[in-house]
Amino acid sequence: MLLPLPLVRKYTMSALSSYSSCELSDALVKLGVQSGGYIPDINHVSGKSICGPAYTVKFVYTTDTNAPKLSEHFVDTAPSGSVVVVDAPQHSKNAVWGGLMTAGAQARNTLGVVISGRCRDLAEHRELGFSVFARGHSTVGQSPFTRPSAINVPLEFAPVGNLAFPSVQVNPGDWIIADEDGVVCVPKELESMVAELAAKSHEIDEKCMGDIREGKGVKASFAKHRGTK
Repeated sequence: MLLPLPLVRKYTMSALSSYSSCELSDALVKLGVQSGGYIPDINHVSGKSICGPAYTVKFVYTTDTNAPKLSEHFVDTAPSGSVVVVDAPQHSKNAVWGGLMTAGAQARNTLGVVISGRCRDLAEHRELGFSVFARGHSTVGQSPFTRPSAINVPLEFAPVGNLAFPSVQVNPGDWIIADEDGVVCVPKELESMVAELAAKSHEIDEKCMGDIREGKGVKASFAKHRGTK
């Protein structure tokens, strides 16, 4: 019997949040996602681990006069329970997120922000306990360098200076999991399969850990529980 949609989404979100970004990446690799959903070069700045649907924001350089302009501040339209995902121009050195935005996002009950770019006001994020993950930080703000141009659009994240690693696309509503290991995007159409695979792998790794801690060896433990030689 099919569950009503709200219950299905609640269950899946809870299932994904039970696993680390590493476990979810492993599951995605097994499903043929070469990048493992890993959004590279973004690290933990403040707050706790998060798991929620993506609300995407595209930034451009202010010199790009052809790009659209937003009629509302993007923080003021962030849905409750979402993770704000910001894509700034790759070589920009200014921050695109600061303490005032964190306060606004918290007031809207968003879970956190993932920034492919820079943030500032680190002490304020930490004092407020808001979850921020970013590529770096800066002392200068958005103006006059960059501006938000679009929301709820697909974003493409490529690693900085490494063309060998696959890029990752984040679509609005995809699941974003961010913790101290990194940031992973689980496409919404794969969420149930990823949760199922992560659960199986977690159980296997717990058995491996038990045997390894008892001195039975890594190779022997992997062979017994993972089936590797």
